[in-house]
Amino acid sequence: MGKVVAVCTSPKKGMRKKNVGEAMLVVEHGIEGDAHVGEWHRQVSLLALESIEKMRQMGLKVGPGDFAENLTTEDIDLVSLPIGTKLKIGENALGEVTQIGKECHTRCAIYHQAGDCVMPKEGIFIRVLQGGTVKVGDTIEIQ
Repeated sequence: MGKVVAVCTSPKKGMRKKNVGEAMLVVEHGIEGDAHVGEWHRQVSLLALESIEKMRQMGLKVGPGDFAENLTTEDIDLVSLPIGTKLKIGENALGEVTQIGKECHTRCAIYHQAGDCVMPKEGIFIRVLQGGTVKVGDTIEIQ
């Protein structure tokens, strides 16, 4: 079982997200108030704290939200989850894994600083099947 260590949003695409501590997951929409919401397959992004730690080991001062992920997780191997896996997040929310990794069309500032970035390889995306509040400290369970 994993846990949520940060809940991050941003008002615009292409910018680092800020940990807001708690947010509402909206069915087939994403995180209320985030720039990436919409009726598509990448409604919510997740990245493991362990992945962020890899970038810290390369000398970068990065943390939750710096890779534009919505949920920073811990103790769950995100990249090993097959597409279609259901994740119960917090008390009520339910998401379905729709994509592992992503193609970066432009190199972000982190890539230019470190020569690499973990989000394209280790970030995952879900669509929201059942809404609910998600907050720092919530559990993430594979269903």
